Amino acid sequence: MLGERASKKFTEHSKVFTVEGNLSSGKGKLAQQIAEKLGMKYFPEADIHYQDRISGDGKLLSEKFNGFCNLEKFYTDPKSPDGHSYRLQYWIFGNRVLQYADALEHLLSTGQGVVLERSPYSDFVFLDAMLKQGYVHKRCLDHYKEVKEISICEFLPPHLVIYVDMPVSEVQKKIQEKGKPYEKKVSPSYLQSIEDAYKRTFLPEISESSEVLQYTATAAEDVEKVIEDIEYLKFDKGPWVEQDDVSFHHLRLYVQDKSGVLDSVSIPCFIPEITIGGTEYDKIYYEYRAARLLCRGDPARGQPAQAQRADELPDTQIWAGRLLGL
Repeated sequence: MLGERASKKFTEHSKVFTVEGNLSSGKGKLAQQIAEKLGMKYFPEADIHYQDRISGDGKLLSEKFNGFCNLEKFYTDPKSPDGHSYRLQYWIFGNRVLQYADALEHLLSTGQGVVLERSPYSDFVFLDAMLKQGYVHKRCLDHYKEVKEISICEFLPPHLVIYVDMPVSEVQKKIQEKGKPYEKKVSPSYLQSIEDAYKRTFLPEISESSEVLQYTATAAEDVEKVIEDIEYLKFDKGPWVEQDDVSFHHLRLYVQDKSGVLDSVSIPCFIPEITIGGTEYDKIYYEYRAARLLCRGDPARGQPAQAQRADELPDTQIWAGRLLGL
């Protein structure tokens, strides 16, 4: 009934790690190094095009098929009256949920551990910062909290959260040196609000169910020391220790159903920032179907798995019909 038992594939590194930190803090590099050192699978941070990148031929589709949002507009006009800031963060959250489901599926199916750059558990630090800066309305935060509670309740949290702490002044310096032109417009107070949300809310809350390691940006460069610290952890807290092959089986069935996973992100309620009209939605939906036909994988070119996913989940990439309040 259970098929192949997940626990038989598990090793000491069959874990979920997430690496957190402010913008340009070096978290991505550290996450990749940890994955390489421990033989785990690295998941780069999910962006608005996450589903584009993993399905079909990988072609990035128009923003009208991806939440009507983009980072350049956010950094240029974070207080846009059309509700763009919440639309962006809501869409990114949906992609983080989808990626986390992919990561759990990979772990439970192969036994290989995973290392993610951020997760749906920490995503709220951005919305919290947006609210403090006046970028979004409080109704957006209320809606987001309800969606988050429903959408991640079936998941298991990370075994380990690693936080890279870099002062805002240094973050700004890094962005000015290496960031994209529009990223250089980011407000220092917004960056500070992100840091505050991490330290005052996220880290204390996640420490109740996950191991937590914190490093300065300089200390995080010593990956061997980080690995040594990881090896000393007992991983004897949180819901993972209570699981067995039966619960792993049901979790794997859940995360394999990506359409069902995304249903949990979609609460049918009227939020002006993320709502479009039915006629407009129909128009976009059929445009998407036409565009997706051009992007499907071709078995003749060795793309059967990608083609199958794109065909089976025609609505998940444009889950705008759900995310945009229809």
